[in-house]
Amino acid sequence: MALSIFKRNKDDQRSEMSFIDHLDALRGHLVRSILAIAIGAVIAGIYNKFIVKSVLLGPTHSEFPTYGIICRLGKSLRMGEALCMSGIQMRLQSTVVFGQFSMWFTVVLVSGLILAFPYVFYQFWKFIKPALTKKELQRTRGVIFWVSALFFTGVLFGYFVVTPFALNFFYHFQLDEAVENIWTINSYIDMMLPLVLGAGLCFQLPLVIYFLAKIGIVTASYLTRMMKYAIVIIFIVAGIITPGPDVVSQLSVALPLLLLYFISILLARRVDKQKAKDKEEEEKEWS
Repeated sequence: MALSIFKRNKDDQRSEMSFIDHLDALRGHLVRSILAIAIGAVIAGIYNKFIVKSVLLGPTHSEFPTYGIICRLGKSLRMGEALCMSGIQMRLQSTVVFGQFSMWFTVVLVSGLILAFPYVFYQFWKFIKPALTKKELQRTRGVIFWVSALFFTGVLFGYFVVTPFALNFFYHFQLDEAVENIWTINSYIDMMLPLVLGAGLCFQLPLVIYFLAKIGIVTASYLTRMMKYAIVIIFIVAGIITPGPDVVSQLSVALPLLLLYFISILLARRVDKQKAKDKEEEEKEWS
């Protein structure tokens, strides 16, 4: 069963490979992916001061682009200073001996992964490509570009939209005025990285739905029926990320997620139409 998927393409040389041969091929792809991440990490290490001060700590600065854009948007909507946010005037702390070194290692490693993501996915795609038929290969042209583009778009969305809202909320939230928020560099990075990488993965939703529709797990009609629940869930998530009273900040998070869901429905509908067309052609061949 495990090898049957690799025997679909009879013309491919790898169709006759044994399980050990497949593991050996997978090992080669993993090694090349790890080397690419390592190279990306080295580049990040060289520019670590810029990455830490200007990128990682960027949302704490008052001149961070998101704050100015959101503030101008609020003023243009005649909401005054309601949407205006500012940077966080605080000094992060490190409370353990190896805290800054471990965080430096985490930052360069994650940065290396982000930089090498297209190549890593290329290696993954190269491994599973022989399992696809010629027709499936034709329908998945440009998949590396789209996966990478969606990932980087999600990372930018998480960094420029989700992170500033979450950061300002948690920093200004207080149980009591006597309780002061004093963050460590560890807690700051542990909050920021999941938001950024999580957004990058969330933006893969259209392609995930596309492949789920291809194997028959979901359909366009099912996604359409679930739309009302999806809208509620998306706005709940947006409300948690941007818990302020203004609607604009919640919409800035919710609308891109809703757009991804609608794109997923369109892709699933395209798959359904193609399946119906293929079924009709098969019936004509049998008749």
